[in-house]
Amino acid sequence: MTYRRISRRGLITLGVMGGSFLAAIEATIVATAMPTIVTQLGGLAHYSWVFSGYLLTSTVTVPLWGKLSDLYGRRRFYMAAVAVFLLGSVLSGAARSMTELIVYRAIQGFGAGGLLPLGMTILGEIYTLRERARTQALISMVWGVASIVGPLAGGYITDALSWRWIFYLNIPFGVAAAALVGWAFVDAERHGTARVNYRGALAMMGSVTLLMLALGQTGSADAVLPAPAVAGLYAAAVALGVFFVLIERKSEEPILPLDMLGDRLVASATISGFLVGVAMFGALSYVPLFVQTVLGGTASEAGHALSPLLIGWVVMSVVTGRILPKVGFRPCILTGLALVTLGFAGLLRVGHGSSPLEMYVDLGLMGLGMGTTMLALLLALQQAVSRQRLGVATSLGQFTRSIGGAVGVSMMGAVIAASLPPGGEHDPRLMEMAIHRAFVFGAVVAALALVSALWIPPGVPATPAPPSSSPSPPSTVPPARSDAPAETGVAAPRSRL
Repeated sequence: MTYRRISRRGLITLGVMGGSFLAAIEATIVATAMPTIVTQLGGLAHYSWVFSGYLLTSTVTVPLWGKLSDLYGRRRFYMAAVAVFLLGSVLSGAARSMTELIVYRAIQGFGAGGLLPLGMTILGEIYTLRERARTQALISMVWGVASIVGPLAGGYITDALSWRWIFYLNIPFGVAAAALVGWAFVDAERHGTARVNYRGALAMMGSVTLLMLALGQTGSADAVLPAPAVAGLYAAAVALGVFFVLIERKSEEPILPLDMLGDRLVASATISGFLVGVAMFGALSYVPLFVQTVLGGTASEAGHALSPLLIGWVVMSVVTGRILPKVGFRPCILTGLALVTLGFAGLLRVGHGSSPLEMYVDLGLMGLGMGTTMLALLLALQQAVSRQRLGVATSLGQFTRSIGGAVGVSMMGAVIAASLPPGGEHDPRLMEMAIHRAFVFGAVVAALALVSALWIPPGVPATPAPPSSSPSPPSTVPPARSDAPAETGVAAPRSRL
């Protein structure tokens, strides 16, 4: 029995890793093929929307996927997310114009919005905290591998076959991931007739969509909307956000339960995650620019500049997975955010004439900090809620980090643009000053994230039990430091493995 249980959990884990790999590799593999795609399809003016459309739909749908899985089960919606992602992949591969490709990439992003949070939620159900810390570190390794393999695979496939195959090759991997999870994972029985608050979902998605559109036009040299129109987008986003809050407060099944933010651990982890998203993902966008315009590196060197950060991220995720159950969330998160802040501060010393080694050391520190922080924040959110809210909590973490990343890219871009006089974009000294100011902004935000993390309670709290009035089965996420395997979510044997 033990062998079968572990084997099935292993199959589920492989399926989740496969789905995460699809979501992780998509950005890098497509970016490599885009010059060829533009040559064949045209539409250079809409180049950025191939990425923006995907990012937009994959962000705004995250909370909805999480809520649906809480109400109706993880398995069916994980498989649905894979199916939508593969549908978008097939259509993207068959696109005959840039407009079609943008629309189909948006469909692909809709599915991607469920792949990662639902996969993390499934792992949260079938593993104890100690096991989960180690298993979810594997997902970070998947993202690290994807960041390295993506550009290489994208270039090779585009040259040897066709750019269309970068989308078609998703099909066998996606089918395998869905088949493994679909066969080995069985949801806990759910009762009741609760329905999704679709009005709240539409208000939330509308608000976030307008916010991301406005952010994309802020501080961008390629902005196409005038300042009054951008201000109108921000105003409409705020209005819809207020409407969303009013709806959520009255809803029996809110998309993002506001009362959950009353928990000290959830609130502090969410704030810290948002702030570190602003700092880190903003910096990721401008380090390659810094390498080329300030340090005089080639495009290839700029592409490889982030390798120390990615390697540090993967290594520290594995280390954190082993030590977190022993020391708790707070020390890991504080240590990680301190390393991120130090990394940003170190980048301020790097400038024209500096050795690339100096920058690699600083980026490595940032990667070590992110590997520690991100895993600890995810596990903290999962451990703070009952099983009935596991999907919402996991989605909340990814959602706030994604929004933080969009805000960070926009605000750092605005800082750089404001620091450059007209016609000064190609002056290395001016660019150095401008990007250093963006790094100062990142360091300040990382420090604020560190301060907010001081509110995180010490220790490793046990998962709270669901309310006694709830007809749903009791929480299967075990208490902290328990090593007993989780039964829920693992299928009863259907055949001999």
